[in-house]
Amino acid sequence: MTRVGLVGYGSSGAGFHAPLLREAGLDLVAVVSGNPERADQARAENPGVVVVPDLAALVAVPDLDVVVVASPSGRHVEHAEALLEAGIAVVVDKPIATDAHQAQGLVDLAAGRGVPLTVFQNRRYDPEFATIRDLLHRGVLGELRRTEMRWDRWRPVPKDRWRERATAAEGGGLLLDLHTHLLDQVVLMHGPVATVYAELAAWTVTAEDDTFVALRHTDGYSTHLSASSVAGAPGPRARITGSAGTFLLGSAGGEPTAFHDADGGPGQHGWLVRGEEREAVLAHSSDPADFYREVAAALASPDPQESMPVDPRDAVHVLAVIDAARISAADGRVVDVITPGEDPH
Repeated sequence: MTRVGLVGYGSSGAGFHAPLLREAGLDLVAVVSGNPERADQARAENPGVVVVPDLAALVAVPDLDVVVVASPSGRHVEHAEALLEAGIAVVVDKPIATDAHQAQGLVDLAAGRGVPLTVFQNRRYDPEFATIRDLLHRGVLGELRRTEMRWDRWRPVPKDRWRERATAAEGGGLLLDLHTHLLDQVVLMHGPVATVYAELAAWTVTAEDDTFVALRHTDGYSTHLSASSVAGAPGPRARITGSAGTFLLGSAGGEPTAFHDADGGPGQHGWLVRGEEREAVLAHSSDPADFYREVAAALASPDPQESMPVDPRDAVHVLAVIDAARISAADGRVVDVITPGEDPH
């Protein structure tokens, strides 16, 4: 079995990584946590797991195949660097870093050391995203004209946790949270981003909790992305318009907002709309645990880095877009996206 260490057992480590690792059949053997309650939780949920107090103790655990970094975002680079220097393959939860230059530094370090590195972009495995990609692949919408995606929540009183208290440099705010998913998805669908215009606000938290970005991809295609924690009436999760109709997922008028039926399985909650005509869209099944199955397969392959499910250079580009979005919002102008490690010409 693939032996895994996990840095952090908070909402991400306990809520996402540990369950997916178990489902994928990997062996979670060690967890880093200095919180007694979380340490007890880790032992209860993962029989036989060893809980250690810090990263140095984790590195000393024998025969680790890979370590998952699920610490607060502002510490991802510090933890990933230490693991790569120790020669241990690393999965870093998104965002891989808080800016593109730090992210590129990790990519360079991993390449220089010959140690595999990948990024936990779990939303690539969502049923709704699998369905959207299938629609685009089959050309159901005709000639594409615009993609709009959003992630709205209603949290007028923010949660009391590090993500809401942290500055952007420390990993706080929606750009480094929900937008890393949205940007990753639209780059996969429509290619790299050339320019960005952004409007950002921080109404209730230290970093931004209300965001809008307009992207122009290198082929000229346009996407609009937004995320908010202060939206009392959420808009559509996705609206993709083409010459043959529009795909709509969710709306402020009470439509379902995700591809799930009453039992939590795939449903028919997306719609292909052509004026007064509306056709239900069957959701594709997609298993988030496949991410870790693919990590295990990559580690056993002749070229582990090439076989990883997420190329970390994708995450560098996403952070370059976010960096440009911050400049755009501050200056009120369209900004070119410059991705470290790539030829600007």
